Amino acid sequence: ERRKAAHTGPLSLVPDEPLPPQGTLGFRVQLYGMEQWGDLFTPRQALALTTLVRLVQYSRLKTTDELGCGFAGAAQTCLALAVDKQADLGNSLNRWEPVAECPRQLFARQALPITWDFAESNPLGESSGGFSVFIEGIFRAFRQLGNDWLIGRVECLSATNSVLSHDLVNVFFTDPPYYDAVPYADLSDFFMVWLRRTVGDLYPEWFASSLAPKEEECIVDEVKGKDKAYFETTMKQALAEARRVLAPDGVGVVVFAHKSTGGWEALLQAMVEAGWTITGSWPIDTEMGTRLRARNSAALASSIHLVCRPRENPDGSLRSDNIGDWRDVLQELPVRIHEWMPRLAAEGVVGADAIFACLGPALEIFSRYSGVEKASGEQVTLKEYLEQVWAAVAREALAMIFEGADASGFEEDSRLTAMWLWTLSTGANGNNLSKEVTSDEEESEDQGEPGGRPKPLGGYVLEYDAARKIAQGLGVHMENLPSLVEIRGDKACLLPVSERARFLFGQDKEQPSPKKKSKVKQQSLFDMLGEAEEKATDKASFKAGTTTLDRIHQCMLLFAAGRGEALKRFLVEEGVGHDQRFWRLAQALSALYPSASEEKRWVDGLLARKKGLGL
Repeated sequence: ERRKAAHTGPLSLVPDEPLPPQGTLGFRVQLYGMEQWGDLFTPRQALALTTLVRLVQYSRLKTTDELGCGFAGAAQTCLALAVDKQADLGNSLNRWEPVAECPRQLFARQALPITWDFAESNPLGESSGGFSVFIEGIFRAFRQLGNDWLIGRVECLSATNSVLSHDLVNVFFTDPPYYDAVPYADLSDFFMVWLRRTVGDLYPEWFASSLAPKEEECIVDEVKGKDKAYFETTMKQALAEARRVLAPDGVGVVVFAHKSTGGWEALLQAMVEAGWTITGSWPIDTEMGTRLRARNSAALASSIHLVCRPRENPDGSLRSDNIGDWRDVLQELPVRIHEWMPRLAAEGVVGADAIFACLGPALEIFSRYSGVEKASGEQVTLKEYLEQVWAAVAREALAMIFEGADASGFEEDSRLTAMWLWTLSTGANGNNLSKEVTSDEEESEDQGEPGGRPKPLGGYVLEYDAARKIAQGLGVHMENLPSLVEIRGDKACLLPVSERARFLFGQDKEQPSPKKKSKVKQQSLFDMLGEAEEKATDKASFKAGTTTLDRIHQCMLLFAAGRGEALKRFLVEEGVGHDQRFWRLAQALSALYPSASEEKRWVDGLLARKKGLGL
């Protein structure tokens, strides 16, 4: 407080710039009285940082006469970056890193949540959080560079309006905003407020405003009035500008690691509309498994690298008159997938990674045209084409499991189940063919019944990242399938059929819940099905499932419970068994379920009844 009172200058001693409005994506600290960036630091932390700021400013005055303005300014910039690192590891939101047993930097995750018990580093120490450690890191970078310097160029401007001339560069590489996942501009203010105080006078054009510019940020954030349409339009403009500056024979790479299917489709749509032909897609592990965001959470482990080329004429102009025929596209698609899938499997790319590796070649067929039309002249949308891609990939993947598989007509829950089991069967997730039950210690502490240990996660378990890639690659929204998939922490589980019994045979979810009754013993699967059959008069007392997979699971459970008459009524009288898709999917599941599983035994029993029922 004494230093604040004695401080003079255009900027406050401790940053008093405002935090973003309450409700901003990724920010929760405003709910607890933090309204300015300086509120993130304790008085002791603020004293250390403001002292370092003063010393960084003094360093240029001390060294200019001896080393010259250029060298002194460069040294001051490096020291300023070290101060930013000090702020990242010296605030009241730092968590404890249990592996290394030291404080963890604030931006181990891309958000500012509240931390009740924070870990405080010692800026004068020689371990994590010590200023000398940050200085040594800068020295180490210089030593590794040696004399092999390349002069780069950095511009502070919108990606939709580049200063580069036409066809200037040969390579374009970008890791663009991830839809609604990260509030980039708001988070950058954490560092900007300290840089204004350390090097603001050295780079006045970059720090003219008190906070980072946000008006043109390409993001989905309802608080700022930026929706999906805004994201797609802005992303399209930025990617079109990138294509303008890239040579006609140049190559582009766009990285994407957002876990929502909507965000994935939005980026692909923007790329196609911006004039890019997508030629490849490769999942590459880019994230640290030990980072805070990845510990026991549904975090991403890999990023999809989309390789693309400009859809241009030799003179650099956009090709806008080449319209593709929908029939030709559909004819070429399965051939392309058939060429790639076995090759990928031979090279060890299987499961979810194989799905995404096939997407690039498949998208090339569609994106090389300025548009694709049906015979009626109707324009084919990317979303419609992706549906065909998902089906083609599923058919080819199933064909690799057994000969003659046909995935046509499969709904999204069927496609997800088939590909999920295939991924497990290939060992792409590090699992074998049996069900996996995670140990209690692996689950999140805040789950399960209050005061008790969390329920083990049973069923067919994948790492969340593998499940996420499968769902995205097949165009499936896992959030719409809570009766089929359970996500807990960093695991995702395809529920065993027995755990779906209440959903498949229980009361209609649309009816109001009954009043709370005294606790009764939980019914077994056989009791539940027996009670349902006793209530039946002349027909089955339950509704047929809305999807083919639901109906198969209903039949499997009836077979497991020994309800032969109910199974016969369901298949014959209700007409469920007259749908050939039903038997195609049942045959596929028979080949995909682990040989020792109860699901395999049940579906094989169902298939054995087919001939006897005259189906």
